[in-house]
Amino acid sequence: MGHYRVRLNIHGARMRKTRGSVGGHPAMMAGVEQIEVVVAHNERATLRVGEVFLKIDADQARIDVEVEAMALAPIPTPPVLWRKPPVLALAALPGTALGRLGKPSSASPAAWAAAGRAVRTLHDAPLPPWPGRSLDEFVSQLDGECEWLVANDVLPADLVAVNRRVAEVALRPWQPVFTHGDLQADHVFIDGDRVTGVLDWSEAGRGDALFDLAILTLGHEEHLDDVVAGYGADVDLDVIRGWWSARGLGAARWLVEHGFDPFAPGCEVDVLRRAAAR
Repeated sequence: MGHYRVRLNIHGARMRKTRGSVGGHPAMMAGVEQIEVVVAHNERATLRVGEVFLKIDADQARIDVEVEAMALAPIPTPPVLWRKPPVLALAALPGTALGRLGKPSSASPAAWAAAGRAVRTLHDAPLPPWPGRSLDEFVSQLDGECEWLVANDVLPADLVAVNRRVAEVALRPWQPVFTHGDLQADHVFIDGDRVTGVLDWSEAGRGDALFDLAILTLGHEEHLDDVVAGYGADVDLDVIRGWWSARGLGAARWLVEHGFDPFAPGCEVDVLRRAAAR
């Protein structure tokens, strides 16, 4: 996200920011009070202005999915205040994020279990009318990313190979459910032990239930048992670990190319290293 620039006029305040956050950690905009760059890169940006989130995205199809998914989801989502392409305005959710990749979560085990229950409610809902990515698409993309990581010396070949084998467990046919598709812990908001809402639905669609559980617990392995207890169903933990490896391998290139750091402590590369050490 190093070359991305955000320029807006809000209540007369002119803002300019070339780098918002690393790994999803908010950064305050210099010289402007109560405005946060939640995330910004050369595809989209999200700003928080007081109690409003402004999502700026040139891909209106992605915003269409987000708005429709929030309308269909049987769990709390941020209210849509207005939409004027390329900007979508959402009301801020009460509470704080369940966790952030690369940082220990201060949320209680009960809060993580509540997140698991919310995910189960979503997965039990009727399927959305649009498809998600197919198994063949996942496999093809993952193999391409592995080749790129090795060819460009981003990761050691043996680390990539071990994690590609671990990921194979997850790459099996699944019964599709209504998935969030990018259920990072910082997309789930809690107030005490209660889930107050879930953000960022642009990747929602039909998918593998265990993919959502894996993304929720990525980098927070110590809370996996709490999430599974709240989810309340038999869960194949090897499949979740497979999705952790698939996510780390599949996201590393995008993160590097968009100015994020997958090598930061506790982030994607550390997840891959832990998998290789098992």
